[in-house]
Amino acid sequence: MKPLSILSTVTALTALAAFADPALAQDAAATTAEAAPAGSGTLSAEAQYIFNTFLFLSMGFLVMWMAAGFAMLEAGLVRSKNVSMQLLKNIALYAIAGIMYWVVGYALMYTDVAANGGWFGTPGPYSWPAAGAGSTADGGYSVPSDWFFQMVFCATTASIVSGTLAERIKLWPFLIFTVLLTGIIYPLAGSWKWGAGWLQDMGFQDFAGSTLVHSVGGWAALAGALILGARSGKYGTNGEVNALPGSSMPLATLGTFILWLGWFGFNGGSQLALGTASDAADVSRIFANTNLAAAGGVVVAIILTQILYGKVDITMALNGALAGLVSITAEPLTPSPLMAIIIGGVGAVIVVFAVPLLDKLKIDDVVGAIPVHLLAGIWGTIAVPITNGDASFAVQAIGIVAYGVFAFVVSLVAWVILKMVIGIRVSAEEEYAGLDKAEIGVEAYPEFGTGSQRV
Repeated sequence: MKPLSILSTVTALTALAAFADPALAQDAAATTAEAAPAGSGTLSAEAQYIFNTFLFLSMGFLVMWMAAGFAMLEAGLVRSKNVSMQLLKNIALYAIAGIMYWVVGYALMYTDVAANGGWFGTPGPYSWPAAGAGSTADGGYSVPSDWFFQMVFCATTASIVSGTLAERIKLWPFLIFTVLLTGIIYPLAGSWKWGAGWLQDMGFQDFAGSTLVHSVGGWAALAGALILGARSGKYGTNGEVNALPGSSMPLATLGTFILWLGWFGFNGGSQLALGTASDAADVSRIFANTNLAAAGGVVVAIILTQILYGKVDITMALNGALAGLVSITAEPLTPSPLMAIIIGGVGAVIVVFAVPLLDKLKIDDVVGAIPVHLLAGIWGTIAVPITNGDASFAVQAIGIVAYGVFAFVVSLVAWVILKMVIGIRVSAEEEYAGLDKAEIGVEAYPEFGTGSQRV
């Protein structure tokens, strides 16, 4: 609702209050006068501070809810003998991200980046104001609310890696890598753009993180998949690809819908303000374009799989939705409705063709995170200049390459070191028995015993 509309509503309520209780009407009129200075159609600085802070907090908990979406999606797409492992990894990575982003990540991403040449911030624990302290300065919002909003983005990056490496990675090496990813790799990458670093100075555009979040996570996942190797039995000696169906399509579908819901916070909150009528209109436009892109991704995936395979693939439809969401994340504000559908649809095309391509290369990605987050993220980022005149294809390409080289190389080195020092893969016997038994000790579906669904 526009500020003037809010004031009109308050005025109307004041009139009703006057009829019922004159004293109440005087209180309401005084409140109206405080909220809007005389002759102004805008909110006061204090009101803008409240609205902006509310945006960060409300959109932040929507993004936090995406952690549940990733957990359900992965639980559905892995076999029943590995479900508990995926659930543990997802709650553990969220907790680790929360702590690491406080210990070092937030400061490394935002503090004194320009003073350090635009390459990194000054590391150190983040401290917020004392209880009861608040100020309309410093960007017109509560800084702790910004910390929370940025932290849940950090956790999302780690969730991308979890699904790709499922069903054969040890728990503790994965958690150690998560510490590095959420405390160092992601914050350093984020500082280049969102911390007002060197890519920001060049004019690189990535509204909500198609590259900063999704491609960075995708590059880390790709590096891990190459070092870890494929699941036993996934690829035959003659080049055939063996399907290893997931345990629950209902869970995977629920996870997708939760992620779709959380994405409104992911993109909408990245407007970073809700203190003016223009901000409110932009957030609404972002919501609409986000939804259209996801819808376009689903429809294209359904049609394309029907044409290619003679039947619709539910997993491709789910990943089509996610690819559409990733694709629109780089610029959800400027596209027209039709262009949002096209951007999301192209993301789905990439996924439908990239999933079998990875299998031909014998890169085992259990949930399709590399096509969805890495490749669709690249597409969404390079597509920004199509609708945003402030962006250029050349600068977008430079940003994509810079993030790719940094995230992939550092992640590759980290995975190699972990493999050499402590090992990253479970034994063949443990993989066959399932990581729920081997690594966790608690099976998600104990009633299944050693039946066919456990293989």
